[in-house]
Amino acid sequence: MIPLIDRCHQLVLGDETANLVRKLAILSAILGFVAHIVVWVFHDLGHITISGDSSELVKSPLSTLYTPFSILLAYEVYELIRTIPDSFSSSVGKQFEIATLLVVREILKRLSEIEITGDWSIGEDLSILLVECAAFIVLFYTSISYHKISLEIQHEDDPSGLVSSFISYKKIIATAMVPVFLSIAAFSFVSWLNDANDGGGGVDRGIFFLEFFTFLILADILILLISYWFYTDFANLARNTGFVLSTVVIRVAISSSGLSSMILFSLSGVLGVAIIGISSRLNLDFERYNGTIRN
Repeated sequence: MIPLIDRCHQLVLGDETANLVRKLAILSAILGFVAHIVVWVFHDLGHITISGDSSELVKSPLSTLYTPFSILLAYEVYELIRTIPDSFSSSVGKQFEIATLLVVREILKRLSEIEITGDWSIGEDLSILLVECAAFIVLFYTSISYHKISLEIQHEDDPSGLVSSFISYKKIIATAMVPVFLSIAAFSFVSWLNDANDGGGGVDRGIFFLEFFTFLILADILILLISYWFYTDFANLARNTGFVLSTVVIRVAISSSGLSSMILFSLSGVLGVAIIGISSRLNLDFERYNGTIRN
């Protein structure tokens, strides 16, 4: 059973596949960027007309950054799935990176929409932009701090039988998340195309990410429940539950808008750093029953 699990996992999430996906993502981002620029130029020259909510994608040259950033974000989601068998801390660290890039994409999108006036007044768009920039700084700092603390936690590379079994379960969940990821991506893209044809086609962070993080939370909860089979120490379970809470906060932030969403994004980062910082400072061996700490 375990060899079959390992083969399936290597097929969709192994190093060779990940390297191929990375190259395809970079190539797709470059081609998507060029294609978006061409569409903007044709629209700006009046050769094509894009109306409805989707017209926000051709408002300015900065709008063309939305496509490559979206593709790179999709690749980061794939990398997030790859971290699921490692540990909660690795997965949450990748989530903070995605949240940071989501905020950056929001900032670039808003910059393309802001109309500068000569009175230097702070309008609603500019005030939200300032809040988004502040949230980006918080997320960037917390993300770097989180990874720095994670690297300071020592670990061994000789997992016991219990850990190997637990990792196998997590590999099954991670492998199952790949078709979920592809299905949500395809459904989101087709739905957006249909909306664009009907005069809609507006873009926001909720497209794809809202549904994906819902399934990610379900996967995290399932892993948390399975972990009860292998260890029952309070410190470990409390830490992992805190990480699930951080994921839930990110999901709520994605579904929110304006100031509240930026506060929630920042809260998720602070919460994650606080949890792993306390774990590191107290020097708790969260996987002492397994003989290893995996980060």
